[in-house]
Amino acid sequence: MDVSMESLRRLLERLKTIGLWDRIFHWGAIKSDLVDANGDLQRMAPSLESHREARAKAESQLEVERNEVKNLRDALQQIKVESASLREGLQRLSQEKEELHKQLAGLGEKNENYYRRGLELKQQNENLEGQLQALRTENTRLKASEDQRKKEYDQAIASFNRLTEGQRQREEAERNEKHRLEIERLQKLKETWSTHEEHVKSRIKAICSRHGVDYVDKVPFKGSPDNTLRIKDEFIVFDAKSPYGEDLSNFPTYLKNQVENAIKYVREEDVRKEVFLVVPTNTLEVLDQFEFKLADYTVYVISLDALEPIILALKKIEEYEFADQLSPEERENICRVIGKFVHLSKRRIQIDGFFAKQFFELVYRSEADLPKEMLDKVVEFERSEKLNPPIEKRSKQISTKELETENERLKSEASQKGILTQDSTLSREINKLPLYTVDTAKPPKDQGDLFSEKG
Repeated sequence: MDVSMESLRRLLERLKTIGLWDRIFHWGAIKSDLVDANGDLQRMAPSLESHREARAKAESQLEVERNEVKNLRDALQQIKVESASLREGLQRLSQEKEELHKQLAGLGEKNENYYRRGLELKQQNENLEGQLQALRTENTRLKASEDQRKKEYDQAIASFNRLTEGQRQREEAERNEKHRLEIERLQKLKETWSTHEEHVKSRIKAICSRHGVDYVDKVPFKGSPDNTLRIKDEFIVFDAKSPYGEDLSNFPTYLKNQVENAIKYVREEDVRKEVFLVVPTNTLEVLDQFEFKLADYTVYVISLDALEPIILALKKIEEYEFADQLSPEERENICRVIGKFVHLSKRRIQIDGFFAKQFFELVYRSEADLPKEMLDKVVEFERSEKLNPPIEKRSKQISTKELETENERLKSEASQKGILTQDSTLSREINKLPLYTVDTAKPPKDQGDLFSEKG
C-alpha cells in the first residue's frame, strides 16, 4: 500500500512540474511512470477487495457476537428466574455471572474496535476511490494534452519544412541568377569579340576621315586584309584579331600563327613590311609579346586605343616627298618621333593591361569577400550607374591646348586631395615595369629600321 501511494505521489509531482520541453522529448519517461502507477493501482485492487471481505466478515462476526450477547442476556434472565429455586448454586451462578459480565465487557470492547475499524476501512476505501477518480481524470487530461502536443508538433514540423523549402528555393533562385548573369557576361563578351572586326574598321575609317588618310576598300593584290591604308604609295595592313571563346589561354598561340600567316600580305608588291594586328583591350593581360620581328617583316600587336597615334606617326612620313633627300638629322628625328609613338603605344597597352588585371582581381575579390547583403546592394547601385565617355565628333579636332588645360585641372584637384602626381615620380615608378621579356629585350641596332622596307 505504501509503495503504491509513493508511486502515485511521485507521478503527480512530476506531472505538476512538467514543461513543454519534457512533454516533447521526455514523454516516454512520463508514460513509463503512468504505467507503473496504473500497475500499482491494479495491485491495490486485490488488497481493497480483501479489506472489503474483512469488513464483511467483521460485521458478520459482530452480528454473531450480538446474537451471543442477546442469548447470554436471555440466559441471565433465565438464571435470575431460576435463582429462586436454585439457591444452592447461587454462588456458582454469581461467579458465572461475573465471568459473563466480563466476557460481555470484552465483547463490547471488541465490537467497538470492529466498528471503528470498519469506519476506518470505509474512509480508506472512499479515499482510494477518490484518488482513483482523480487519477482517471488526470489520465484523461494528459491524453488530451498529448493530442494537443502532437498537433502542435506536427504544425511546427510543417512550418519548419515550409521554411526549409523557402530557403532552398531562395538559394536555387540565387544560383540561377548568378548562372544567368555569368551567361549574360559571356554572351556580351562573345558579342564584343564577334563585333571587334567591325569596331576596328569603323575606328580606322573615322581616323582616316579625320586626318585625311587614304583608306583602301579593295586592295589591288591577292588576299583580303580587314583594313588597308595607303600612305606614300605603300599599303599598310591592319588586321583585326579576337578570340573565339571565353578561354584566353590559347590566344597568344593563335596570334603567333597569325603573325606567320601575315607573310601572304607582305610578299605582295607595294605592301609595307610592317603588319599591325589589332586585338581587344581586355585580351592584353594574357599577352606577353607585342612585337614579332621575322626575317622579312615585322608584326606589331596593338589595341584600339593605339590606332590613332600609330596612324598619325605613319602619316608623318607622307609629309616628305622624297625620303632619300632627307638629311641624316631629319631621318633621325623622324625615327625618334615614330619610336616614341611606338614606345608610348606599347607602354599604354602594357599599363592598360596591368590595370585591367588589377580591376578584374578587385571585382572578383569584392564578389568573394563582401557579405551577401552588401554585395546585393553593390550590384543594385552598379546597375543604376552609367558611364558615358566624351563623344567623338568628326568635324571637330581634338585641341591639344584643351587637353593640356584639362590635364592641369586634374593635377590641381589631385594635389588638393593629397594625391601624388609629380611627373618625375610617376614616370620613374612606371618605368620600373619591364616592357620587353628577356628574349626580346635587345634594342634594334638602328631606329631607322623600325619602319624600313626590310622590317
